[in-house]
Amino acid sequence: MKILVLKSSGNKRGSSNMLADAFIRGAKENGHEVTEFDVIRADIRPCIGCNHCGMNGPCVQKDDYEKKLKGMIKEADMLVFVMPVYYYNWPAQLKTVIDRFYSFTLELTYMHKKAALLTVAWDDTDTVFSVVEDYYHRICEYMQFVDCGMVLGGGCGTPAMTKRNKAINEAYELGKSI
Repeated sequence: MKILVLKSSGNKRGSSNMLADAFIRGAKENGHEVTEFDVIRADIRPCIGCNHCGMNGPCVQKDDYEKKLKGMIKEADMLVFVMPVYYYNWPAQLKTVIDRFYSFTLELTYMHKKAALLTVAWDDTDTVFSVVEDYYHRICEYMQFVDCGMVLGGGCGTPAMTKRNKAINEAYELGKSI
């Protein structure tokens, strides 16, 4: 299976990328082909709502999304969303990627891709991931993605905290189970 890991942390060696690395290790051990894409460092502009694409055509914006990422998404069998929680929500850069699904929503929904979510937060309260989880489930439902699981790493505010957190092993096991 071809797995596309969409990383959205400004910290290359940060906690969410530590989960991604563990997931990738497990997925590769299970024989999957894994590609990583760093959405933070890419030139991806927000959807401008012009409807030029008609939900099924090229986007008028000629950025890294249209030139690279869209094709990578189409070729992947699975998308893995990797993110730190920012103010109880998704980072703007990853949300922008999802908003740009609009340009090929009709095609993408019929691909029935698999999906997973790897996320971390400093906080470890019952509510820290509620908005993140809800949005992920709504995207899976709307885009007809098959949810393969989530790792919610509460108490992962720094790499040192994350190294001791059960979320690292959970991410590895999720990758291994795919």
